[in-house]
Amino acid sequence: MGNSKRKGFPILFRKIPKVDKIMEWESVKEVTASHPRQVVLAAVRQALDSLRAETARGGMADACYEEHAIFQRILYELNRTKRTALRRVINGTGVIIHTNLGRSPLPIAALEEMRNTVSGYCNLEYDLDKGVRGSRSGAVEDLLRQVTGAEAAVVVNNNAAAVLLALATLAQGREVIVSRGELVEIGGSFRIPDVMSQSGAVLREVGTTNRTHPKDYRAAVCGETALLLKVHTSNFTVVGFTSEVAVGELAEIGRESALPVMVDAGCGNLVALTDVVKSAAPSVRDYLDAGADVVTFSGDKLLGGPQAGIIVGRKAQVDRMKTNPLYRALRVDKMTLAVLHGTLRLYADERQARRTIPVLRMLTLGLDELETLARTLARHLRRSLPAGATVRTVRGVSQVGGGSLPHVELPTMLVAITIQGVSAQQLDQRLRNFATPVVGRISQGEFLLDPRTLSREEFPEVASALGAVSVLT
Repeated sequence: MGNSKRKGFPILFRKIPKVDKIMEWESVKEVTASHPRQVVLAAVRQALDSLRAETARGGMADACYEEHAIFQRILYELNRTKRTALRRVINGTGVIIHTNLGRSPLPIAALEEMRNTVSGYCNLEYDLDKGVRGSRSGAVEDLLRQVTGAEAAVVVNNNAAAVLLALATLAQGREVIVSRGELVEIGGSFRIPDVMSQSGAVLREVGTTNRTHPKDYRAAVCGETALLLKVHTSNFTVVGFTSEVAVGELAEIGRESALPVMVDAGCGNLVALTDVVKSAAPSVRDYLDAGADVVTFSGDKLLGGPQAGIIVGRKAQVDRMKTNPLYRALRVDKMTLAVLHGTLRLYADERQARRTIPVLRMLTLGLDELETLARTLARHLRRSLPAGATVRTVRGVSQVGGGSLPHVELPTMLVAITIQGVSAQQLDQRLRNFATPVVGRISQGEFLLDPRTLSREEFPEVASALGAVSVLT
């Protein structure tokens, strides 16, 4: 830093007011009336510490030392002390199923059903008609049968648990044949070979990484074979010189050998999405119609519900899983069942599902609607940001995320924000540390927000957050 800048430092530091003077400000007195004095005092000191640190780095405008700007810093620090560890976050990244942000946002109707059901007692395991003990997940299983066409269903706490329970029940101590190219590892070090080993099943790999043929499965079938397994590759694709065996072909081999066929569908969409994404995976019903005996999938990905592992398929196989002692260790609680039930009810009408389930609504937004949303968001931001800030709309892409539909890019319209004197990285950090964090993305020095993953109701909140953090400069 040059000497000319250093000479101005004492003058700037003298502009920073003392703690006792700040505590006498009317605005601070009003805050102290509703917060413990020691908490406010700590927030004031933290605000001044950050102001001194930024002053030492240089480039601070005179307005940063005015009472309004310093008070905003105090409020910012005060809000930090009230935060809970797990908080609501505004997702402006454009990643629809964002694993780090809790995967799928839940439908309002499902949350209302949960609140109404579990705020007091509920008939979790009580048959109201007969006055005797009932099935814990019977109502959810009924809906799963309706929306997938399966003979039976069971719900556990996530898809890893679903795969574990199915393998432990159907293949413990015996071989499971699976293509080498489908031995995936996904986030959190979930590996198919490891889960298979934990279940007690014996892995039998066939084919190569890029090519597996029906003859490979047929050659591997022996007296020790218990199951044929196909795994959705989740968050990667193999392209180029490739070949895989479709579920229908695998089912034919299963019938020839009197062996059940299981599909780990991973993301598990319940409606066809090919009108939106041509490369969309088959639906759960498609897998069953093709001849799969058992299909496992997640509740909090393309289904758009809570974290859950769902198993649907032939009654003979699924009923065996319900009697496995492992099932009790993996079963879900009343809140998960209530939210899942509320979500599945929306699938009775596919048009309603696409409109009211957030994941499906975000997936099916058209570019024209996204352009309108981007312009609306930009107007909100311009009203809140200081002079010198730039807000513009630019073309971009959104991602499905969550290991669903890998490499699919959805056209979108982004809102790009630049604020004089604040880098995109600084803006990103300040928004992440706001009372209600706003998470966006950075590209070519600009902070970007994607309206695909924002609701209109969140636009004023985003504008307010950007307005508040911009005065910290």
